[in-house]
Amino acid sequence: MILAIASGKGGTGKTTVAVNLARAFAQKLQLLDCDVEEPNSHLFLPAEISGEEAVSILVPEVDESLCDGCGECGHFCAYHAIISTGAKPLVFAEMCHGCGGCMLVCPKKAIREIPRRIGIIEKRKSGEIVLLTGRLDVGQAMAPPLIREVRRRLLPGMPAILDAPPGTSCPVIVSIRGADFILLVTEPTPFGLHDLKIAVDMVRELGIPFGVLVNRAGSGDDRVHGFCREAHVPIMAEVPDDRRIAEAYSRGQLIVEALPEYFELFAGLAEKLLKNSGVDRG
Repeated sequence: MILAIASGKGGTGKTTVAVNLARAFAQKLQLLDCDVEEPNSHLFLPAEISGEEAVSILVPEVDESLCDGCGECGHFCAYHAIISTGAKPLVFAEMCHGCGGCMLVCPKKAIREIPRRIGIIEKRKSGEIVLLTGRLDVGQAMAPPLIREVRRRLLPGMPAILDAPPGTSCPVIVSIRGADFILLVTEPTPFGLHDLKIAVDMVRELGIPFGVLVNRAGSGDDRVHGFCREAHVPIMAEVPDDRRIAEAYSRGQLIVEALPEYFELFAGLAEKLLKNSGVDRG
């Protein structure tokens, strides 16, 4: 089973749900922190880094002695990462998506690819949880290539939880595509409802089964519940607006450990998600 935890906006408690759900599964699983621009799952699952791997993408380098300035590379690149004005092409490596197309279309074979580091992947083990954390280097503009590398390290046959970035942009799509089930975390506020609607449209476009978790339930109004009823979106669980949860969060503690009475809530959610994803626990 691959379960993705996503949200239409930041600050809804997506990572809180992901790490507590991972612990409540009470079995060996992988937790992938795909929010590579600001990963924080490791703050709640303290463990020493057991492995660290640099990640690079291939970007073009032009051999000026071979280039005749024909401009075919610039015409091909949809992202304007390489342009030619009749002289040696200019390469904007930070805009390159690493597709290699410019090298293929160059009639003079004047372009080769060289690696450019974009970030790292850290590995930790906390109890039964194997945590993989993608961390984008400062100044890098594109998260999707690093997220793809994090996802490529999924171990076959082991359940996985993907902690996706907030929002509905490209990094989120890369994170959640191919999941068995998506849990959208929202809050009962006007902003929460607005962004939940966008997230629901996104997930329906991908054709992946999904449900909603309402965090801080009781703190706002019932418009999120009304929308879910009208849109036939299942509410899988609700986490109440409990000050003790916020206090535990501020200390970097898991809810299911700091407040054991909530363990059953997350364990029940885990069973429900397994059932809805169509994947057996065994």
